Amino acid sequence: MNTLRIFNHHVHIKFVLLGAVHVVLLVASVFAAVNVRYITADASVIDNYPLMFVKSLVYAAIIVACLSAMGVYRPQRENRYLALLVRVLAALALGAILAIVVYYVLPGLYLGRGVLGLSLLFSLIGVGAAQMVFHATVDQRSAPWRVLFYGAGENAAEMLAFMRRRSDHSLFKLVGCIVIDGETVQVNDSLQARLDTSLSDYAKQHAIDEIVIAMDDRRQNFPSDALIDCRVSGVNVVDMLTFYERQTGKVKTELLQPSWIIFSHGFRQGTVDNVLKRLLDLVSASVLLLVLWPFMIAAAVAIKIEDGLRAPVLFRQTRVGLNGHEYSIYKFRSMRTDAESLSGPQWATEDDPRVTRVGHVLRKVRIDELPQLWNVFVGDMSLVGPRPERPEFVRHLTTILPYYRVRECVKPGVTGWAQLGYPYGASEEDANGKLQLDLYYVKNRSIFLDLLILLNTIEVVLFRKGSR
Repeated sequence: MNTLRIFNHHVHIKFVLLGAVHVVLLVASVFAAVNVRYITADASVIDNYPLMFVKSLVYAAIIVACLSAMGVYRPQRENRYLALLVRVLAALALGAILAIVVYYVLPGLYLGRGVLGLSLLFSLIGVGAAQMVFHATVDQRSAPWRVLFYGAGENAAEMLAFMRRRSDHSLFKLVGCIVIDGETVQVNDSLQARLDTSLSDYAKQHAIDEIVIAMDDRRQNFPSDALIDCRVSGVNVVDMLTFYERQTGKVKTELLQPSWIIFSHGFRQGTVDNVLKRLLDLVSASVLLLVLWPFMIAAAVAIKIEDGLRAPVLFRQTRVGLNGHEYSIYKFRSMRTDAESLSGPQWATEDDPRVTRVGHVLRKVRIDELPQLWNVFVGDMSLVGPRPERPEFVRHLTTILPYYRVRECVKPGVTGWAQLGYPYGASEEDANGKLQLDLYYVKNRSIFLDLLILLNTIEVVLFRKGSR
């Protein structure tokens, strides 16, 4: 398998290994910093290596969390060398601030200014070099996980079209697509493969790790016996929907069947999970208010300065929440007060003329979303979940997108898996793209995935991704 399933979420093994390498380098950076800082000091200063090891692990955990927040471990990240180095620098800067906060709360873990500074310098050199090597030797090549598509028709071609980026194919090695009698071939000649022996023998000859069932019509010529032979001989066999979900973090709606939702692993809501999620919401929202209240005050003042003292600061709008329940959402007003007086409800567009100058800034840095923390406190929303939509849009999208209502089985969120992986939606096609991500979240949600999304939201805010 080329992924690990951690609390229901699929994590690619190559990023787990990269994270492990980073931890080793970060721990080594602390020890190197200690030895350089006290090179002329009495040896007793650095005698307590067990304590120093604990301190170095805490430091490594902080920096790895910040690297994750900057998207270093995400498959769908920018792979240019400069972009990678910028993310490493941003992670170390954020890590330095977070480390100072941790040392203030837990002074026993304090490294000292000199040691911390040297640790960050050595970390920049070590982690930066590791990223460059990883990019050149791993990201630019196909993974050793060898995959065979059983089928070379429309489904196989559509799957390849959805996974056309180099970053997608760096996660596995596609050996070929088996051409099936009676199926119209739609993949490139270079990928077409024909069986001149049994499927299990072909898999052994080509060292196949996994067979993906990509047939256009399973009702005809389904090779049950051949696939059983492959399965019992150690070759993994999955359907296209499962493969797509695992590789991309999405659920391909075009292939989705009711039986898959009913029988697949996931779509579960336990009482303990719901309680823990609610506690995470309350604690995180409280911390965010304590940290961000000056920005909220500044936003309110800026809106008043631009539009006058009588202009409303907050904007209230009806959205659809858990189980279709409608509630009022609160945001800082970023559009003119008469934005929809003539046009009625409509999606925001690029360079939307209805957005004010202050509103444009608020949207770019996502400050306009902060009043939704009140919705989190009262229980209408969660910090993490599908984006809440307006009733008018929901009624329309439900008629054209099957399973759209499935996303309503969880509370909508201030941020979410779709907000990380897809730009602001402004069309039916965009709504379908976001639905694929929302369904993945609903199916695989956990506290671990929520924390991961909250971490990666920092990247979205800092690099201003997907805002309008």
